[in-house]
Amino acid sequence: MRTTTPNSPTTRGRWHRLTSTAATAAATAALVLTGLGSVGTATAATTATATRQNTPTTTKVTWTATPCATPKRKGDLACNSVRVTGGTTAFEKQRAAKSGKTPKAGDATTPSGYGPSDLQDAYGLTSAAASNGDGETIAIVDAYDDPNAEADLATYRSHYGLAACTTANGCFKKVGQTGSTTSLPSADSGWAQEISLDVDMASAACPNCNILLVEASSASMENLGAAVNEAVKLGAKYVSNSYGGSESSSDASYDSTYFNHPGVAITVSAGDSAYGAEYPAASRYVTAVGGTKLSTSSTSRGWTESVWKTSSTAGTGSGCSSYDAKPSWQTDSGCGKRMIADVSAVADPATGVSVYDSYGVTAGWYTFGGTSASAPLIAGVYALAGTPSSGSYPAQYPYAAAGTSALNDVTSGNNGTCSTSYFCTAGSGYDGPTGWGTPQGLGAFTG
Repeated sequence: MRTTTPNSPTTRGRWHRLTSTAATAAATAALVLTGLGSVGTATAATTATATRQNTPTTTKVTWTATPCATPKRKGDLACNSVRVTGGTTAFEKQRAAKSGKTPKAGDATTPSGYGPSDLQDAYGLTSAAASNGDGETIAIVDAYDDPNAEADLATYRSHYGLAACTTANGCFKKVGQTGSTTSLPSADSGWAQEISLDVDMASAACPNCNILLVEASSASMENLGAAVNEAVKLGAKYVSNSYGGSESSSDASYDSTYFNHPGVAITVSAGDSAYGAEYPAASRYVTAVGGTKLSTSSTSRGWTESVWKTSSTAGTGSGCSSYDAKPSWQTDSGCGKRMIADVSAVADPATGVSVYDSYGVTAGWYTFGGTSASAPLIAGVYALAGTPSSGSYPAQYPYAAAGTSALNDVTSGNNGTCSTSYFCTAGSGYDGPTGWGTPQGLGAFTG
């Protein structure tokens, strides 16, 4: 059991996640958004019907933690997503530069974040996304039910010209943690936003893949873990998890019970509370996915990345586990146990991704960030690369490609202060916040 006790902050190793009381106060504080080098103000979501704020047009990006980032009960895990509430995102700046029109802040009628073509181009996936993925199934594991998941996904895919993915054509399936298509958990608007983000990002990376949404009955590790097991039981070879909490001495038991699935690529978000380790990203059996700021550039790649950090309590997670054993393929010398992360992808809300959502919010387009965006993206990259070899742990694949052109080495930025530099600071080669880097094609994700 782990994470936040309602109404009191809980320490997670070297960091803490804000609870409902603390989050409200902290979310109203000014946050320096490194994504655009401007100051933003985050406003805590206080109701299930929170909508995008109609703020004046500005370059300042403002955002709020998704409601599911505040656990409902002691021991629940938190989702790792944040939603932009105003300002001008990197995508909107690009669009304005091309059209000469100033974007309207808070306009939910049109996408304001990166779409599939942007993400595929940034990570060298355009060709593979067009031809690979048929017959592969990406499982998305989240808590509670999103009644509008299929309909919202249909809107996202239609807008971006992706083939329909529906229950009727066999591409989309939604089940509870026991595998039932009819006995589903209670609906939750916060987790519904998380679900929309996850299924949209899986679609963005692998448009031809099937999507299996497995909804846990609650956000406890036991129920989410049962949902992971059910996803694997139903045949998914790629399982994305966008949640986490504080480490505990029970983690080794959770590892063997829920995450030890050889031949299955299990991705887990590294966390959104800046430097510090969380579980299940610390599991030795999963690919821990960190977060970056992703911006266009004049380089041959056309994009550049740095560590996502907004403030001392907002940014990608990383760190040395206090409990989990180090996997054999991880050879950094400063951490005697499991080191987070392995790889990374876009997560900074100022350079965030486009998502369509309609449950508990004004139906429309939103921009999301957080390592909840990067985890399903990387699951999609694994799916494009093809079925993992039998008996292998796909988390080790990027290590075999370390230092090659198959990975974009992220060498700038940090997510906090640490006594061992690479735990929190990017540099040439391996570092905690971004792992070995971000995908450049599929070479680092096949075994």
